[in-house]
Amino acid sequence: MEQIGKFIVLIGVILIVVGLAISVFDRIPLLGRLPGDIHIKRGNFHFYFPVVTSIAISATLTLLFWLFTRFIKR
Repeated sequence: MEQIGKFIVLIGVILIVVGLAISVFDRIPLLGRLPGDIHIKRGNFHFYFPVVTSIAISATLTLLFWLFTRFIKR
């Protein structure tokens, strides 16, 4: 039961961090406007796919989680 409690707290912390990141996403410079992001605008059609931004966020989160698990195991 103790493991389940720790897991639920961890999920809660992750949700809080994600919520804060979403709320300040517009204030982070260049994020979402990196070279390589796909942006098509024709008439009233607008398509945006942040390819490079997604890769950068994924690499950053992978590094953070790797560091987090490495320090937890000590």
